[in-house]
Amino acid sequence: MKAIGIDIGGTSIKGVVIDQSGRIAGETKQATDAAKGKDCILANVKDVIRQLLEQHPDSEGIGIGTAGRVNASTGEIVYATDNLPGWQGSNLKEEIESVFHRRVSVDNDANTALIGECWLGAGAGCSDVTMLTLGTGVGGANRIGGKIVRGAQWNGGEWGHVILVPNGRPCNCGQRGCIEQYISGTAFVQAAAEAASIHFPSGVEVLEAYEKGNPAVAAVLNEFIDDLTVVIHNIHLGINPQAILIGGGMVDSKSIWWGLLEERVKRQGLHISFRAAELGNQAGSIGAARMVWDARL
Repeated sequence: MKAIGIDIGGTSIKGVVIDQSGRIAGETKQATDAAKGKDCILANVKDVIRQLLEQHPDSEGIGIGTAGRVNASTGEIVYATDNLPGWQGSNLKEEIESVFHRRVSVDNDANTALIGECWLGAGAGCSDVTMLTLGTGVGGANRIGGKIVRGAQWNGGEWGHVILVPNGRPCNCGQRGCIEQYISGTAFVQAAAEAASIHFPSGVEVLEAYEKGNPAVAAVLNEFIDDLTVVIHNIHLGINPQAILIGGGMVDSKSIWWGLLEERVKRQGLHISFRAAELGNQAGSIGAARMVWDARL
């Protein structure tokens, strides 16, 4: 049997069709166009699903991972920042089931990424795992005793909005000093641009400047590593998972900075097991598809 998995991010919507053995039978991607608001985002999600169903009409269900706090029982987005304007209050389960007439499961995108990694990636074989996704924002998810811990108000694992620096940088969630404002890919690029007085289109250009020896960018990267070390240490002390998985767009460039993180953790004498996620930007869509079968259990 096959299932469709959809991952709705701030910049793109990724979709896969996968079977129960983990074989990907099809995939597609298109821009989220988040700035155009809820109706445009929904239309783009439906387009991605439609493309996949045309190729694989035997798909039995649809799993969706999305940014925001999600009531996984009802499919409602109970909270979302302006990364996805108008998204809060949407009920994706009802909306998608009414159009495609297949069973739909919806969860937070970090939860689906962790489900994917524990199925086919770096978390395989672990019952207790925490995941951080460093991308447009910072996503987080916890798996304890083999189950995703979503919390009483569906915000379990929201590491991105835990305060790292009291009264620090303003966050679009309304707080100041959130982790997301220091170790997301977005925050990294902004901090580098400010420090070096250079416009960087993305993190790729920032890291190119680092490799060329730009001292301002080097200082920003070292501060990023320091902050990330504090975050994973706090998770280690608070939950003590078997492993902390680090995913998201920042991990695409881990060949440049991962050694710095390993050195920093070792130098501070921290006994933390942390791993790079292995499924890349497919983790969320793979995990979303897996939810279709898990929901039958």
